[in-house]
Amino acid sequence: MSYKTEQESFWAGQFGKEYISRNQSNTYLAANVNFFSKALSAADPMRSCIEFGANVGMNLKALRVLFPGIELNGVEINSHAAKELRQLIGNENTYEQSILNFESKSTFDLTLVKGVLIHINPMELQSVYDKLYSASNKYILICEYYNPTAVTIPYRGHHDRLFKRDFAGELLERYEGLVLRDYGFAYHRDPKFPQDDITWFLLEKQSTTQS
Repeated sequence: MSYKTEQESFWAGQFGKEYISRNQSNTYLAANVNFFSKALSAADPMRSCIEFGANVGMNLKALRVLFPGIELNGVEINSHAAKELRQLIGNENTYEQSILNFESKSTFDLTLVKGVLIHINPMELQSVYDKLYSASNKYILICEYYNPTAVTIPYRGHHDRLFKRDFAGELLERYEGLVLRDYGFAYHRDPKFPQDDITWFLLEKQSTTQS
């Protein structure tokens, strides 16, 4: 299959397959439950969620612990990860495709992206922002490496595969009706529930006006 960007091909291929085995432990799941309990503490109860770049569903598993009965959906480019994701959330809720090609036919209480925007080609970010925004009927949760200005850094020996910037700030500037509800930071040295050094931003959609 051909893709629009090098980054898509990278994650759809062998590297994306190898990523699966590094992120499936019970320790990681426990850290995720702790992470989302904080990141969503200011949110109302939610009935549905879609994750962009869901991999095998470790984030969605944590959400199911916190919100029993929640309808879970995920977009995933890697076929091996998507196969496992289907076992968790069902075939009808799994969208095996690039985020760049995904067009949501429904809206969800929460659109989630965690450690994914940093790997999107910067030229495609505005399109991905639009997809995150249009798929949400209330909340958008951005969980990424933060930097006040856009920078590119090496990623596991690869170049042009990791991009840091103020993703949430760019979303807030792009959409007039989007407000910051809460934010926080997860630290890799946390003695109980370590995560990557991720900054999270809970955004609330209050209108459909785009600036």
